[in-house]
Amino acid sequence: MLSRSIKASLGFLRPDGIQLTAVAGIKYFPPPKNYDHIEIPDRQRLRIVDKVPQYPPNLKPPKMQKRLRYMRGPETLHNTLQLKQYGVVATGGGRMRYEHFEMARLVVARRLDQKRMFAIWRIDPPWQPITKKGQGQRMGGGKGAIDHYVTPIKAGRIILEVGGKCEYEEVKTMLRIVAERLPFQAEPVSQEIMEKKAAEEKWKEENNKNPYSMKYIIQNNMGGCHKMLSPFDHKWYGKYL
Repeated sequence: MLSRSIKASLGFLRPDGIQLTAVAGIKYFPPPKNYDHIEIPDRQRLRIVDKVPQYPPNLKPPKMQKRLRYMRGPETLHNTLQLKQYGVVATGGGRMRYEHFEMARLVVARRLDQKRMFAIWRIDPPWQPITKKGQGQRMGGGKGAIDHYVTPIKAGRIILEVGGKCEYEEVKTMLRIVAERLPFQAEPVSQEIMEKKAAEEKWKEENNKNPYSMKYIIQNNMGGCHKMLSPFDHKWYGKYL
């Protein structure tokens, strides 16, 4: 038998006098995921995008109106992960400039393990012209000159994807840094997270016991809400700006 002082030094006896017993058991560790089906492409990093779109030499760069509809509402096409792994998804609308492309590219280049990971863009390079007049100019005189180019983004658009032989926890910090520095709301996601969110949203719609939903209120003009709503609220029922 071990003495009280020896038990206390070995950790079997707590200061309050309760004796602890060490039990050896079989520990179960799940097998690691198999990534044999994943092929790493020749180019692992994000490619450099053009700051200005390339036009034919005989074509003058066209100017464009604001066209805010390009970043309003939900994204209906590029809203799923092609690689079925990890990425950054926009949760709100906005515009990406060339500086935001470079920020995302440099963050991914610094933190990406090129031996077993790769990243791809899911958005087009800047293509929409934004005009601006010089400071101090009078009103009139025609539309201003093109100042820079942007890429309009809708809610639900996948910005970039990361794939390879890696877990979500390995790339979560990198994707979070990119999402926080974008000019609109975004978040890092994985294929499991997106499937879980879609299932939760479907379950809420099917099991909603409150008949007075936003859609019902707007369609029936309850409280005369039509006077305070925009055409976009009648289309998306207050879900998107």
